[in-house]
Amino acid sequence: MNTFLDYLVVLAVAALLLAPALYGAARERRVDRQIRAAAERRREQQRAPARGPGHPGRSPQGRGRRQHMKAA
Repeated sequence: MNTFLDYLVVLAVAALLLAPALYGAARERRVDRQIRAAAERRREQQRAPARGPGHPGRSPQGRGRRQHMKAA
């Protein structure tokens, strides 16, 4: 019985030491996933810019070029 309690104490101490590290690793993976998803959404928006319903032919990139053409 004494040996069993010794093993149990060792496992409890190990769990107490490892719990914060495992929690931090899981949290870091979640944050990395969120950053990757945001970067992917940003890339998708840059590839196919969304056009508003009131301005079907205008995009933020095109507006700057048209203004430049008018000034020339």
